[in-house]
Amino acid sequence: MTKSRYPAFPYIVFMAIFIVIPLIMVAYFAFTTNTGEFTIQNIIRVGDYVPVIIKSLFLAFVATVICLGLGYPFAYIMSRKTSNIRRTMFMLIMLPMWMNFLLRTYSWMTILENNGLLNRFLGIFGIGPFEMINTQGAVVLGMVYDYLPFMIVPLYTVMMKMDHSLVQAAQDLGANPLQVFFHVTLPQSLPGISTGITMVFIPSVSTFIISKMLGGGSELMIGDLIEMQFSSNSYNPNLGSAISFILMIIILICMSVMNQFDSDNVEKEGRMVV
Repeated sequence: MTKSRYPAFPYIVFMAIFIVIPLIMVAYFAFTTNTGEFTIQNIIRVGDYVPVIIKSLFLAFVATVICLGLGYPFAYIMSRKTSNIRRTMFMLIMLPMWMNFLLRTYSWMTILENNGLLNRFLGIFGIGPFEMINTQGAVVLGMVYDYLPFMIVPLYTVMMKMDHSLVQAAQDLGANPLQVFFHVTLPQSLPGISTGITMVFIPSVSTFIISKMLGGGSELMIGDLIEMQFSSNSYNPNLGSAISFILMIIILICMSVMNQFDSDNVEKEGRMVV
């Protein structure tokens, strides 16, 4: 019996309207002038912003590493707790995401500014004030705060499905905690790690609100450049589309690398089962 393809039609229409058509429009404006003539000058001009692109990739990488370092042990501890404690911890992780994104970023501005809560608290002990706002550290902190749940959730999901009998077997065979972690726990959690890295790195490299508010405009990132081309006095949608096109290529490369990593991991697990 042949299955009907009609139920998939709404999803195809959705993808065409909200994914395919916008991508085509970005590519069209990236390779055309204001009059609609073909050109590669927009792509060439993106080369002027290579330092900003490199800085964006670096800050996103740092934020992703910090999220992994904080999220992995937290997800592991949470997966080992009882169901009631797990639900409470999961709710606490998701609680900040129930608030508006801008409000959360504004709260960090209040905390980090020169006369903010943190500097005033340190001033009680005669320390500071420190220049914490409008720095790369503030931008990374904002990204870690906003995107840490995206690292914890996939790690927690994978760790809940891990076969803990393998850990027990390794311990019975005399493996120490480090050997158990690197040879049993870590390999089983690799799918969660790759998913978490993708979910944190991609929005981090393309963010512009965090860098604009916590970086004070002095720490430009790729997202800021794109936003400037569409909303500032130097309105240039063609150049903005070219930068977006390059960013899209970077994201696709990152996703391809992580997908290849997942494929290799699945193949290794299949060999282990055989």
